[in-house]
Amino acid sequence: MWQGVGYRPLVDPAAARALFDFAAVPWPPGVILEPCWGSYVADAPGERLIGAGIGERAGAAAMFHGPVVGSTDDALEVATQLVAAWLDHATALGIQTVFARPQGLDRIWIRFGFIPVPEGALPAPLCGRPGVGLYAWRGGSALWSFREAPRD
Repeated sequence: MWQGVGYRPLVDPAAARALFDFAAVPWPPGVILEPCWGSYVADAPGERLIGAGIGERAGAAAMFHGPVVGSTDDALEVATQLVAAWLDHATALGIQTVFARPQGLDRIWIRFGFIPVPEGALPAPLCGRPGVGLYAWRGGSALWSFREAPRD
């Protein structure tokens, strides 16, 4: 993990709302928000949330919203570490396929094995989310087809 930054699940996803607004990233419309992770730095008198990644779950699939990172010296590294922690937690929860919007972070998605997929790959409960382009991840390997798993 990047020095000076801590990563852990968000107890209250709403705590990340201000970061999403700051980054002009739409807040997820779903009601099942998991997993939710945050990046924190020490700040007087406690700590400050500087990054977040929110999951919107639909069965064994999830839409990753974010990562969003506020003011920090190395936002790309914080975002990368946040995605890594989020994917580990998602896998532990039994999520098999993760979808994400590019948001100009192609190098992060490709690093973790996300591949471009058509909108038709989304499970019905995750359709209609704002954004252009779509990536998907299944266990970190780009050697798969989105047709392998049934849609939820």
